[in-house]
Amino acid sequence: MKLLFANVVLIAVQALRSDAHRQSMFNDAPSGSAPSSSSPLDPSGETWSEKYGGQPDLGFTGPLAFSHLPYARCLEDASPAFDIALLGMPFDTAVTYRPGARFGPTGIRIGSRRIHRERAWSLSWGLDPYKQGLEVIDCGDVPLSPFDNALALDQMQVAYSTLLQRDVARPNPEGMVGSTRPFAKDNKEHPKIVTLGGDHTIVLPILRSLNKVYGPISVIHFDAHLDSWEPRRGANQLTVQSRITHGSFFYIAREEGLLSNTNVHAGIRCKMSSEDDLVTDGEFVGFEFVSTDDIDDVGINEVIRRIRARVGDGPVYLSLDIDVIDPGLAPATGTPEAGGWTTREVKRIIRGLAGLNFVGADVVEVAPAYDHADITSIAAADIVHDFLSLLVSAQPPKPRGERKPQRAQDEL
Repeated sequence: MKLLFANVVLIAVQALRSDAHRQSMFNDAPSGSAPSSSSPLDPSGETWSEKYGGQPDLGFTGPLAFSHLPYARCLEDASPAFDIALLGMPFDTAVTYRPGARFGPTGIRIGSRRIHRERAWSLSWGLDPYKQGLEVIDCGDVPLSPFDNALALDQMQVAYSTLLQRDVARPNPEGMVGSTRPFAKDNKEHPKIVTLGGDHTIVLPILRSLNKVYGPISVIHFDAHLDSWEPRRGANQLTVQSRITHGSFFYIAREEGLLSNTNVHAGIRCKMSSEDDLVTDGEFVGFEFVSTDDIDDVGINEVIRRIRARVGDGPVYLSLDIDVIDPGLAPATGTPEAGGWTTREVKRIIRGLAGLNFVGADVVEVAPAYDHADITSIAAADIVHDFLSLLVSAQPPKPRGERKPQRAQDEL
């Protein structure tokens, strides 16, 4: 005890001597003089720009735009030109279990902060999606009503159609990768929109918008659930609007003639009433499916082959519910189902779909309130980055051993 007291006294005396020494240095300086300018950390006499240059965003700073992209309120300002737009739809009032996906667009943007458009080359794709000659911007979020679903769905459709009808930024779109002109009714090039959800119901107004430009389209649907259940009249469905939920929107889309008959689910593993659900899904709504377990039986390459063969050469929309990933890896979602694919498996399948005629894509059902350490938001953001790479690629990336050597980039 005496030894401990002596050590404390010694430390205190040393601190006092050090403080006295520093004070004497200031007292010895001439009155009104500044500290010596020889120190490289002396800020006197220089502005920030003179000494340090610009004010770049760090991974954890700056405005909240996806991957630090240029941000614009595109719905009220038509001046920003783009070829691909990120658009948030913060909607979650048609869910059947846990709400919270209205915070999905913000969560995905937070998950993207370590990706930067000046540092976006990936080993998996062998390219940087922002250096392929296309203009990509974040168009912010649609200001949706949280009180009236009919109003919110109309707001989403009007917002999506507004951006879909904008002129593309690239001056010579013909012949470039992913041209939409061959499929458009008006024979014009239209931009592509990657939507950040929001619960899965947002796809219905998106399909309504796309139908005006392309007619019926094929859908690749990554999800644990079918989302094509026939609305059944009951205690919870007493109005026309109540038929539309995140579990029935594909059925409604088929009723409205928005879908082709060549759609495909990927990652299905939900519980069902009976096999009759699959009959409705296939015979009426027009889906085939790849189950979660199929990946163990046939492998990733066969999963990719089946998806590509199903949708063919027409216009394709890609919709990904984050619950396709196992909840152990992506817990922040409204209706988690055990036994899902890994993030790596999903990303690998997405790469295998490059070269299809995509006209848009989304990531939905991210509900950050149920997350841990942002792992779901990070996974969703990385998948969005894959979507951007997908939209600028003419074919799947070759295995690394078959590519031309490239300079490696430090990812730390």
